[in-house]
Amino acid sequence: MVLASLRARWAGFLGAFVAVALGVALIASTGVGLAASVRAPEREPVRFADSPVVVAGRDTLTVPVRRGPETRHVTKRLAHPHPVDNELLRELRRLGRLSPGRSDPGRGHPGQTHPGQPHPGQTRTDQTRTDRTAPDAVGLDAPAARVRAVVAASGTGARVLTGADRRQVDPDAERDARALVAVNAFLGTAGGVAAFVSAFVTASTFAFVVALRRREFGLLRAAGASRGQVRRWLLAEALAVGAAASAAGCVIGAWAAPVLARALVDAEVAPPWFTVDGGPGGFAWTWWPYQLAFWTGLLVALAGSWSAARRAGRVSPVEALREASLDTGVMPLGRRVVGAVLLAGGVGLLAWTLWTEPSELLKRKTYTTQPMILSTGVAALSPLLVRHVVAVFRRPAFLARGAGGPGRRRAGGPGRRPAGAVGRHPAGGVGRHPAEAVGRHPAEAVGRHPAGGVSRHPAESPAPHPAESPGRRPAKSPGRRPASALALARVARANAAGSVRRTAAVAAPVLVTVATAGCLLGSAATVGAAKATEARDRTAAQLIVTGDDLRPPGRISGATVAASASTAVFVREDDETALLRADARAVTDPAAYAATHRLPVVAGDVRRLDDRSIVVNEEWQRHRVGEHVDVWLGDGRRARLRIVAVLARGTGDNGAYVTARNAPAAPLDRVDVRLRDGADPAAVAAALRTTGGQVRTAGEWLADEYPGMKHQTRLGLHMLLALCLAYTAISLVSTQLMTAPVRAPELRSLRLLGAAPGQIRLVVAAEAVLAVTVGAVLGLAVTLVGLGGLSAGLARLSAPAGVVVPWAVMGVCVGVLAVVAVGAGVVGVAGCRRASPRSA
Repeated sequence: MVLASLRARWAGFLGAFVAVALGVALIASTGVGLAASVRAPEREPVRFADSPVVVAGRDTLTVPVRRGPETRHVTKRLAHPHPVDNELLRELRRLGRLSPGRSDPGRGHPGQTHPGQPHPGQTRTDQTRTDRTAPDAVGLDAPAARVRAVVAASGTGARVLTGADRRQVDPDAERDARALVAVNAFLGTAGGVAAFVSAFVTASTFAFVVALRRREFGLLRAAGASRGQVRRWLLAEALAVGAAASAAGCVIGAWAAPVLARALVDAEVAPPWFTVDGGPGGFAWTWWPYQLAFWTGLLVALAGSWSAARRAGRVSPVEALREASLDTGVMPLGRRVVGAVLLAGGVGLLAWTLWTEPSELLKRKTYTTQPMILSTGVAALSPLLVRHVVAVFRRPAFLARGAGGPGRRRAGGPGRRPAGAVGRHPAGGVGRHPAEAVGRHPAEAVGRHPAGGVSRHPAESPAPHPAESPGRRPAKSPGRRPASALALARVARANAAGSVRRTAAVAAPVLVTVATAGCLLGSAATVGAAKATEARDRTAAQLIVTGDDLRPPGRISGATVAASASTAVFVREDDETALLRADARAVTDPAAYAATHRLPVVAGDVRRLDDRSIVVNEEWQRHRVGEHVDVWLGDGRRARLRIVAVLARGTGDNGAYVTARNAPAAPLDRVDVRLRDGADPAAVAAALRTTGGQVRTAGEWLADEYPGMKHQTRLGLHMLLALCLAYTAISLVSTQLMTAPVRAPELRSLRLLGAAPGQIRLVVAAEAVLAVTVGAVLGLAVTLVGLGGLSAGLARLSAPAGVVVPWAVMGVCVGVLAVVAVGAGVVGVAGCRRASPRSA
């Protein structure tokens, strides 16, 4: 019985099949890419390719923390790994000849300075275990067991690397790791958004397929089918369609995964070597994405039909047949409760995050997941909201002006029909008495079709006016076109308001796409713009020098020079239950640094920074001036420092500050220069070029480092949005084509009332545009709520609180979806418009 039903109604199930298959393909392809990003491909070592054994300095910090009544040890990677100890080097030379490894010409090995170049802030009296003139790693040809014994006896914590582990000390190993983290983050976001959009649209499509068969269910109940039989029949159909579509989606996903990987490489989101091809033995670890995608698609298909199946099984035959005449009762109590809970939960979660941890609102995982909850809640309540949104378009301004302006009666008076009207009475009905005008509330319409049209039986419609009977061209008049447009717009609006299920089925995927585009792109652009504004407000220098390992510039006449290096400090937070890493800057001259920067100081004075103190921000658990805090420096040394200044939290770039003596291994990477009055900028720039770095003006540096949104981020989000847009377009096409056969009696009734084929096409197109507009309005509302919360979070963090709304991208999405919906709707009713009026 189930297979026979599927064969007979294959066209109706085609949309659901495509929706599930495409959703599973998206989940599978992103899942395969995510699995490939978790494990980097095995790459041969480069620096120590000729050395079977490598000894490298310690690169981790292990600190005890409290976990309940017990004490656990947490390990973090050091910001500045230790070089190999000199005593250990002497012991290793007894085992064989040491090799510093390959390096780029003109550059020293990592962790080693140029001869005779002391690090800023490091003097000959600086007694630390971090010696930047020692190599960070050495290779030797000796038995690995003997090398491990010597290293263990030294007690330095050095590492012994063999085989593929030797790549850990390659110059690009850390860069590869960062690239994989970026790919992992992007694919994780893409997979989550794809899963959400596919699940949402698939459930909506299945629910709409079941809603279109309500009259059929009423007949089955009248024929003696029990409620359980109807439910089991629908669930069995969903199971069959879901299983077949999920299997097809997995096959498509296997083909699409390499294509997605190449697209990420071409867009510079992934490194050039990134691939998802695991070779003959590589499919063992990629099975889980296909398993996840298959069962997700099957679960979504069953969940999408479950609520509709229960509703179809609960109604009596009389209720089902009576409900088939009008779209009423589309919001059962369960759906209202679910929608209200999701909407209240989304707004409540946003408010809670804003109050407790506003910095979380700036993170991608937050502004990706919160709009999903809001979108789902609004979509669940969309049948309730459709009529209210459609009521806004009760009299479009441009049509009202074309008909003579708002409040102006049409020519001809109350007893005459306007020339060119489609058999309409002056009150707005289609050949009806004013009390029965189309355009009233759907529940009060007389003889309306369930899809929102007029009565489909010829006997139920009064004869058209003789001057406007079918086949006779009405007389032309100057007001014909505007009046006809207004009449057709009213019919389309009445149909959209009456057919709530059909309108909501078109509006829901548009809502999700617009909200996804607005929240993802808008949040990323808002955070980027806030960071750029914050950096511009914080910079007081006119010239900035950057580079990987700069030489100290020394004193320059007519300029204030502040050199600094990137480092980090580690601190136990949350009552010593967690070890956190905080990015920091090591400065050589705190007074000069304060002169070249406008730091957002809320307490204390940055100029008082010395070797026994630290500058922190408000995010630290201890952030009072004068308090002491225990930290571990970037090279792992423990220090107890006094807080001399506290900065506002901002967007995350206001880190800690220490002196250069507390970070002797940190290479100089930035020099800020502020010109005094009368100084020659060209002469100062020439003097700065001796550092070996790139000299730029502050404006050029800000434009390069803070573009608002990085090019790779923008490309990645556009790729993700393109996938969602394609999926939504397919959903709209399937929905419009499924509703075409149901609308055939309604459209034939319009033909009986004198509507021309072109006018019918205009009504269908206007209904599609109105439904897409409803989805766009609801999606814009979700976007504004999300961006408003983000702006409030920035204000709480003392950061620039502007909002960037991606109007252009959202407009393109709405335009594309409107064209797709109109085209599919017109194509779907092509057969109906060719039908003769007698067939009604």
